[in-house]
Amino acid sequence: RNFMNRFLNILCILAISILPVKADIVVSNWDGYSAPDIMETFKEATGVNGEMAFHATNEEVMGKVTASGGKGYDVLFVSSPFAEALNKMGLLAEIDHAKIPNMKHFYKEAMNLDFDRGNQFQVPYAWGTTGLCYRSDLVSGTPSSWNDLLEPNDDIKGKITMLSTDRWLLAAGLLSLGYSVNETDPAKLNEAKEKLISAKKNLLAYDDTVFYTKLVTGEAAMAHAWDGWCNYATWENPDVKFVVPSEGSDLWIDTMVIMKASANKDEAHEFINYILDPAISTWTVENIMYKVPNVAAMTATSGMFEQFPNLGMSINELSQNETMKDVGSAAKLYAKTVSEILAD
Repeated sequence: RNFMNRFLNILCILAISILPVKADIVVSNWDGYSAPDIMETFKEATGVNGEMAFHATNEEVMGKVTASGGKGYDVLFVSSPFAEALNKMGLLAEIDHAKIPNMKHFYKEAMNLDFDRGNQFQVPYAWGTTGLCYRSDLVSGTPSSWNDLLEPNDDIKGKITMLSTDRWLLAAGLLSLGYSVNETDPAKLNEAKEKLISAKKNLLAYDDTVFYTKLVTGEAAMAHAWDGWCNYATWENPDVKFVVPSEGSDLWIDTMVIMKASANKDEAHEFINYILDPAISTWTVENIMYKVPNVAAMTATSGMFEQFPNLGMSINELSQNETMKDVGSAAKLYAKTVSEILAD
């Protein structure tokens, strides 16, 4: 009997050892940018184990993966210029569309992005634009220009916040001067720098994270803001509105990429496909309050558009803004310029 028990135990061990085991994957995203239990529900749906890590900024995770040659992560959430830069460095895997059938839910425009035609190295997660988030009861009239932010009326001086992230801070200055959000001419960047330094005297703060609470309380009357984040303030105070200035703005795209060094590319594709499931994308719109390039999800959440009008921005309106792209070697100049603005 003891021999038979040992024999059965060995058979069980052998059986377990030859069963297919799904590999673990490591994903890095911004904290709060997906459901808190996303890795648990992903495992329930696919059998794939996963770990969610977090990065505070694009620059932070870029530093980590470039230092390691892309090792340590399978999937990254990064904004379009950073996805483009990682691809130029040879750190990204090619996207296998056959392994992401949920891409069928995309708007056609999401498959023809001008920095990655046909989605060769990235898959869009969310998209939107940047503009002026303001208290309609505290600002006289409707702001319509970047200069309403940078050269404000006396009644809102000292009640303005601006984003401090390199690309978006400089974009406000560049757009106010009629320049591209992807400008690389040092003279034009310097011109934008001088204008942004001049605007500092009218600011309450540089704020990339909780400016919406300042709007809700009335401490701030106007904020330089990403559209989705403005919705957080509107949710608490319907007097908070969002407008894209007449000079235009950027089209930002947050993407999902797979690292070339990943040993779990099939599982990484499974994760991206899961994220694009209409039910998961619908959760993103309802809870993150950002637009997604998923037709089914945007249709399912259309009832939110009256309360949050920028969610209902048409694809045509969104596409009129300039896609934010990698500026190559000028990225160092951007960083230097912004450090000078913030330090002055």
